[in-house]
Amino acid sequence: MEGDAPYRVAGPTFLGHPRALATLFLTEMWERFSFYGMRAILVLYLTASVADGGQDLDGATANAVYGTYNAMVYLMALPGGWVADRLIGARRSVLWGGVIIAAGHYVMAVPAQWSVFAGMALIVVGTGLLKPNISTMVGDLYPRDSPRRDAGFSIFYMGINIGGFTAPLVTGLLGERINWHLGFGAAAVGMTLGVLLYVLGGRGLGAAGAHPADPLLGAERRRALTRVAVGVVVAGLVVAALAVTGLFTVNTVVNLLTVGTVLVAAGYFTRIMTDRELSRTEHSRMRAYLWLFVFAAAFWLIYDQAGSVLNVFAAERTDRTVAGFTLPASWLQSVNPILIIIGAPLFALLWLRLGHRVGTPAKFAVGLVLNGLSFVLMAAAAQAAVGGDLVSPWWLVAVYAVQVAGELSLSPVGLSATSRLAPVKYASQMMGLWFLAVAVGDAIGGQVARLAVTWPAPTYFLTFGLASVACGLGAVMLTRHLRTLMAGIH
Repeated sequence: MEGDAPYRVAGPTFLGHPRALATLFLTEMWERFSFYGMRAILVLYLTASVADGGQDLDGATANAVYGTYNAMVYLMALPGGWVADRLIGARRSVLWGGVIIAAGHYVMAVPAQWSVFAGMALIVVGTGLLKPNISTMVGDLYPRDSPRRDAGFSIFYMGINIGGFTAPLVTGLLGERINWHLGFGAAAVGMTLGVLLYVLGGRGLGAAGAHPADPLLGAERRRALTRVAVGVVVAGLVVAALAVTGLFTVNTVVNLLTVGTVLVAAGYFTRIMTDRELSRTEHSRMRAYLWLFVFAAAFWLIYDQAGSVLNVFAAERTDRTVAGFTLPASWLQSVNPILIIIGAPLFALLWLRLGHRVGTPAKFAVGLVLNGLSFVLMAAAAQAAVGGDLVSPWWLVAVYAVQVAGELSLSPVGLSATSRLAPVKYASQMMGLWFLAVAVGDAIGGQVARLAVTWPAPTYFLTFGLASVACGLGAVMLTRHLRTLMAGIH
């Protein structure tokens, strides 16, 4: 287990860290390459005409599909973590997750109308297995109190953003300029490289993630597998019923998944809040965390529209011609990760300097306000584009810069708060609950993004930008109350 630190630095190292970190770094880098590469061109492909090789979906449906896809990726982190903890261990979960993700991208590379949705389903399942468990394995490389632990995660985090930066440059050029499915195929190659590097570096992983943390045995295992089988059968029957009645449409599936995501979150919190085994202090902290969860979901509702609404704006309303060459719209999706690489150490230094003078609720408030201001800035860009004029892509660069500042105020702080506020009983499940906030935000955000097609663009951006600012100001007003509920956790 993580606290037992099954792996120690011995022999060759990677930047002063266990050599196994290089294996996990490269695996995650290529997984993020495949994920962000496909995501960068997904909405553009869905809205492209059939003559141009696309799906010819209306913009509202495409935005909803994008949001729901993101939501399902994060929602599946919950069962993915459970599979690793109770059945097969983190190491095999990562391997099988990578294989399934690669298979999904290869399916999307097939030039057929059905392939994109089948491929997305596989990617969702695979990412649920890989994403939470590869992070767990990074933690397994260090003793819990090792001073190198945070530095190791920082290096690992850089791999995520290197993959996120390079992916749109490759898949965007191939997808937008040559063939959409070729772009999806490039994402498949990236994930395949990640799997190969993971297998080749497997011997150096030691005991990290080799066994389930809390394995199911005997009758308990059979009962759990039976429940999973029943769930799969029920889901299959629902799909069959929708197909027979003619209701098995993209919009029906998207709407059902959105409702399901919100219900899962509600059920999860209800279970924790009504648990009588928790102490009064733990209940108080979870009431504080519920507010943080809502604020985080509101943040991701806006932030993750970068790949849908803002991506379409880049394609249709920006002048991307430089020295006679028109940049693919998806290349602007590389701005966000490079800004995170630049800004992450600066914000880490800022929070270190401020110490406990600025608590978690205040940092969430800053994130929400900045996120809202980014949409207010987008409203100005959209107003400048009214009448068909093309605006400078620097508008979007500025918007992404404000959003990244908001993300760095909220996301890493939220991860830290999740681990510190977690009841002992739910310590290992709380990270999944944090991912669930992203899932809820993305699911609802996908539905909200439908309005971007029917509302005037300046109105849409200004409305939700001001709503996020108001939410941030509400967080400021609740700061003192939340700090009281957090019971000594800053």
